[in-house]
Amino acid sequence: MSQLEAADQQGAQNHLDQQAYVPRTPWNMMVSRFKQNKRALVGLWMTVIFVIVALLARWIAPYDPIVQNMQIMLETPSWSHPFGTDEFGRDILSRIIYGTQISLMIGIVGVLISVIIGVTLGTVSGYFGGKADMLIMRIVDIFMAFPSFLLALAIVSVLGPGMSNVMIAIGIFSVPTFARISRSAVISVKNKEFIEAAKAMGGTHAFIIIKHVIPNSIAPIIVLSSLRIATAILTASGLSFLGMGAQPPTPEWGAMLSTGREYLRTAPHVSTIPGLAIMFMVLSFNMLGDGLRDALDPKMKL
Repeated sequence: MSQLEAADQQGAQNHLDQQAYVPRTPWNMMVSRFKQNKRALVGLWMTVIFVIVALLARWIAPYDPIVQNMQIMLETPSWSHPFGTDEFGRDILSRIIYGTQISLMIGIVGVLISVIIGVTLGTVSGYFGGKADMLIMRIVDIFMAFPSFLLALAIVSVLGPGMSNVMIAIGIFSVPTFARISRSAVISVKNKEFIEAAKAMGGTHAFIIIKHVIPNSIAPIIVLSSLRIATAILTASGLSFLGMGAQPPTPEWGAMLSTGREYLRTAPHVSTIPGLAIMFMVLSFNMLGDGLRDALDPKMKL
């Protein structure tokens, strides 16, 4: 082989290597770690399926979830009703499908309220410190002294039953957790060199917080949000089970589970199906959150 041919082959190989090379940016490394986590991928696909079902509920539900038919009440699973019917002859599959919308909405909106309030308080506390930090953290400590579910139950008892009040209650009881996590992340970032450089260049506190502090401390907030959605869904189901959440005839899984307990011996499917739906949705968000935590952890190497 001549030197010219060898040089051509070497050049071609270098070109292929450059095409195959993927820059090791933080985003690419995070995606690679996430793809290697099979449990996280299962959680992601389960979550995607629940979201698709919620978005397409109107078109994929075989029956109206509210219309009653007393002639087929407590019917066992069959071809016409794959999950059976409840005590009012309503198709359980259709109610499960529509209930997906309610559970996701409660979880996402409740956590969104927590993120907005908690991250704001935690960022102010961690960035400015001093008396503001002491005051905010003492208030957070007071709220954290109460068990989360009991605090949510007390808030709903004051505001009254209903989905809107459940979302507010979930948002409030999750604020202390987001505030503490956000404060810790901000404290670890605020003394970095790029923050000092931004201050030296005359950047205002608001500019530094929005442009530098929050983007560099958002990773633990993303992980906590995915995990808290699972907690929010479980809490909302518990409140509805006690009659403090969504009111009949709303197809909410916790309320369905509550009414089905009266028929555990004669028609166990009435309560079993909603219970399994709650379990799988909570499991999907927990697995997704664990995968995001591992993927966003800079200490984990490929």
